[in-house]
Amino acid sequence: MILSCQNISKSFGTDVIVSNASFHLEAHEKAALVGINGAGKTTILRMIAGELEPDQGLISLSKGATLGYLEQHQDVNSTATIYEELLDVKRDLLQMEQSLREMEAEMKHLSEAGGERGVFSDSANIPQQKEDLVKNRERLDSLMERYNFISTEFENRNGYAVQSEVTGVLKGLGFTEEEFGKQICTLSGGQKTRVALGKLLLSRPDILLLDEPINHLDLTSIAWLENYLLNYDKAVLIVAHDRYFLNRIVTKIFELDNGHVRTFEGNYSAYAQKKAQLREAEWKAYMNQQQEIRHQEAVIARLKSFNREKSIRRAESREKMLDKMEVLEKPSELKADMRLRFSPQTTSGNEVLKVRGLSKSWPGNPLFSNLSFDIHRQEKVAVIGDNGTGKTTILKIINGLESADAGELALGSHVQIGYYDQEHQLLHMEKTLFDEISDVYPDMTDTEIRNVLASFLFTGDDVYKRVSELSGGERGRLALARLMLSNANFLILDEPTNHLDITSKEILEESLRNYTGTVLYVSHDRYFINQTATRILELKNQTLINYIGNYDYYLEKVEELTRIYAAAPTEKSETAASSSKADWARRKEEQAQKRRIENEVKRTEDRISLLEERDRELDALLSQEAVFTDVDRCMELSHEKASVSQELEALYEKWEKLSEQ
Repeated sequence: MILSCQNISKSFGTDVIVSNASFHLEAHEKAALVGINGAGKTTILRMIAGELEPDQGLISLSKGATLGYLEQHQDVNSTATIYEELLDVKRDLLQMEQSLREMEAEMKHLSEAGGERGVFSDSANIPQQKEDLVKNRERLDSLMERYNFISTEFENRNGYAVQSEVTGVLKGLGFTEEEFGKQICTLSGGQKTRVALGKLLLSRPDILLLDEPINHLDLTSIAWLENYLLNYDKAVLIVAHDRYFLNRIVTKIFELDNGHVRTFEGNYSAYAQKKAQLREAEWKAYMNQQQEIRHQEAVIARLKSFNREKSIRRAESREKMLDKMEVLEKPSELKADMRLRFSPQTTSGNEVLKVRGLSKSWPGNPLFSNLSFDIHRQEKVAVIGDNGTGKTTILKIINGLESADAGELALGSHVQIGYYDQEHQLLHMEKTLFDEISDVYPDMTDTEIRNVLASFLFTGDDVYKRVSELSGGERGRLALARLMLSNANFLILDEPTNHLDITSKEILEESLRNYTGTVLYVSHDRYFINQTATRILELKNQTLINYIGNYDYYLEKVEELTRIYAAAPTEKSETAASSSKADWARRKEEQAQKRRIENEVKRTEDRISLLEERDRELDALLSQEAVFTDVDRCMELSHEKASVSQELEALYEKWEKLSEQ
């Protein structure tokens, strides 16, 4: 056991964050700390890191264990470059290497000096020369012994690979070689967090504490970090809302719920399944006990109403039993009241968006060129790609917030756009939450505004907070509330899950799946993409690759389609370049085929429902005495049932084949 937390508690004023919590982490174990936003996950990490003292309880590390902590926000203003900052983590190895070079030079000098003194040139000074030679050899032997010891340690710590290790970590975290020379003080907050993460990984502590480590990473960097942590041979404790990431990395979950910590073995999916089972059992036990309490209270009241000495004694006995009962705590409520009900009032045409030949560059930085794609009604399209490739820029161009260098786009008939940006620039920081809604929708009553805000978990005096006082997740919920009221039928969402906890993400996923309009969004949340996307557009090597499916389908096809449609410029063949028109036609045909299959599935399901209903009616008729005593009628209905069953069997098989397609 490398980390132990025993009966720890922490409160801020009257707010109890952690209450009598106990959990532990084994060496080489990877665990996640999960819970809703504001539950206190970061507080626990800060207590483990020694930045906060628990009010009571004990946090202990095994003797000699080192600990590294990545905070969510970094405020570093060093004038060192990115490369120098990470290389500084290996300062002791660099000093060790310098010592080895100095010893090598001295040993070479001593060896040469010893060789010169091997022949005594001055007979008068032979005794002195012999003494110098002995001292020379003793110094050389001592140096060689120390050199061998340091050299062995240097090799064991992979000292010769320091610079390549630093370069590998920087590239893995999404920095290009051109950025290695940037000064830390000139970086954005997200870049500083990536630098801090790189330094932490290079220091290789015995326990890694990571608070939202992937918030500023693109998909490629997240995949790199996953593989790094999977191969990390020490303990890791992560706070993250990326369920795909947690499923791959962790083997244990610590859940923080209403101040209590509960341990679950397995990854996030195993935890979610077990949690649902426990929640159901807890609610059943709680409801049964409440029912028993109400029953006993009713019996007691009835006995007392008899006003007989014997009845009163029995009532008092039951009261004593009730007083001794250990009343179960009411299980925490799910956020069932937060339901995003997007319901467009107007239905758009089938063609929602047509983009042809779109290009955009910043000075010295070409983003993309000659992009062409279509979006159709009810599609849920995810745009993915590395940081800096231009995903958000595409959304801004469509929404009229940026201008393209070339190309054209056209919205279909009756299309109404609703835009959600990750910086929440459409919100007014100086306004209250109430005013933010009422100013945009002046016809709404106070009650209607309060009801909308309550559905996004803003209740009571929360509605009079200023937007500037909200956390990132709260601003995201407010922006989604505005979006819901817009009645848009084409949602354009830029990183909609940023700062949302897992429960809120699941609610948003369900809402988008049920949304009858069209959605185009940028996201790095692979689990969210897998749950909501019907199509993926990957922006790579300044072009778009189309995947007709969710994230699992993308993983299956990414290597093949990247090689065909978005090979690096030096690898592109003349044939691939000349066949873009044919490729576009093929993708269009694939989309059309997909829609034909979906329509056929719908028709098949409708027919199955109709026949299943008739089959139930026939069963009911055949069980009636007036029918089964009438041979002709019975035979007629039996033949019809056999025919219905035969057709249903064929339809079931057809539906299965269509679903596979």
